[in-house]
Amino acid sequence: MQQQPKWKPILVVLVTLITLVYSMPSILGGAPAWYPSWLPQQIISRGLDLQGGLYLLMAVETDKAVEQSAENLVDDVRGMMRSERLRYRGVERKGIDAVTLRLSDRSDPEKIRALIKSELPRISLSEDATGQLWTLSFLPEEVAEVRKFAVEQSIETIRSRIDQFGVSEPTIQRQGKERILIQLPGLEDPVRAKNIIGKTARLEFKMVDEKGNLSAALAGRVPPGNILLYGQERDRRTGKVTRQPYLLKKRTVLAGDLLTDARVNFDQQLNEPYVLVTFNRQGGRKFAQLTGETVGKRMAIVLDDMVYSAPVIREKIEGGRAQITGNFTPADAHDLAIILRAGALPAPVSFLEERTVGPTLGRDSVEQGLSSILIGAALVLVFMLIYYKGFGLLANLAVIINVLILMAVLTGLQATLTLPGIAGAVLLLGMAVDANVLIFERIREELRLGKTPMAAIDHGYAKAFSTIVDANITTLITAIVLYQFGTGPVKGFAVTLSIGLIASMFTAIFLTRVVLSMYVSGRRLKSLSI
Repeated sequence: MQQQPKWKPILVVLVTLITLVYSMPSILGGAPAWYPSWLPQQIISRGLDLQGGLYLLMAVETDKAVEQSAENLVDDVRGMMRSERLRYRGVERKGIDAVTLRLSDRSDPEKIRALIKSELPRISLSEDATGQLWTLSFLPEEVAEVRKFAVEQSIETIRSRIDQFGVSEPTIQRQGKERILIQLPGLEDPVRAKNIIGKTARLEFKMVDEKGNLSAALAGRVPPGNILLYGQERDRRTGKVTRQPYLLKKRTVLAGDLLTDARVNFDQQLNEPYVLVTFNRQGGRKFAQLTGETVGKRMAIVLDDMVYSAPVIREKIEGGRAQITGNFTPADAHDLAIILRAGALPAPVSFLEERTVGPTLGRDSVEQGLSSILIGAALVLVFMLIYYKGFGLLANLAVIINVLILMAVLTGLQATLTLPGIAGAVLLLGMAVDANVLIFERIREELRLGKTPMAAIDHGYAKAFSTIVDANITTLITAIVLYQFGTGPVKGFAVTLSIGLIASMFTAIFLTRVVLSMYVSGRRLKSLSI
């Protein structure tokens, strides 16, 4: 056996030390008091099936996003016509993805057609036989883009809300075209989480129609241009909550997309919390102008078609800030601030499936999973020690370091360990010694051919190398495919399997060879304990 370079044993020692440093907190169940603070403190993150939590499958109502785009198109067309001083009768939405434009006898069709084609290039234009009724429709690719963006934006908004809610290691991913899969490990209040995740949070400021006939609206005769919404009023003495109707002007004078921040403050006089919202520069300027023009009138603050408050504007409000009151509890105010900071969902969402995994089930899963690993490891180690004697001890050292490397990498990457991941770890216990079995059997064969112990070791490692690499690479390719096309549990299994395969090649081919070379260096062996 040739003298090996010094960097090889140094690399083995370095990898072993780093592995121990990263895996020790997970082995001890958390960093103990005596553990140095400058060393890594994190432990392996456990998935939903190991520590309990909430599983949600949601559907994004992308039709609503297309409808909202059509409503925005109505406003755009009105603004274009007014800015260019072009005459028309009216603009309104038709279906979910089209807008109708009615011209008058005094309209200029050529100028209107040129304006629409220049300003709205992704809109198709058609006219009826009279030439007075035009239909502006979104192109199919534009509708598909709106739907796709609605799902993607919903994922980002939900992720932002969950991050502020304080759930560690959440899983939020797209499933199919319009569905979102959410897993929240360790969650203790699923009802509150659902309220935060599922609220659309479309914030609008609308003017109260003081001159409108509220009684007629309650009877079903809502005047054109108005909308009937409700809020809740709570009696401060009795605590009784009543439903309060409001007749509002349909037009939104200010939208929540101009917000930059939302914080919970406390009203010392009323002894209750409220939410203070801050607008960006454009929103602050628009809010100041709006309040200056509506002094003495009531402005309703509407969130998801529910009126939270409708205060009287006493004076022009500058500084870009507004208060949202509504007899909140501290938790309600905090959750509302989270939702407003994260932004509104582009479309409503509905819950298709909900599962709550209790912490007891998760704890049982952890205990059974650890038991399976320990029993499997014990059986493998005992078999290798009995069957291969001294070389079996070397293989057992490789298995132990292989498991430690797996734990260290999972901890360092902050990957989430699930039950399928534990299954992958149990499988790897067998695969970790598989390469050593190939090498040891090859060494035995060389010894039977009459070769010296040193030559048998060299030939055993050299001839088994290609077989080991081929077997592990093909399995690794399979694991990569599983990760690429799998979801949830399948990905967890693939991650554990991939890390373990790479670690087993390092320990079986490199580490055992280095340790064996260090042991036989300078010795004249007549036989091998194999």
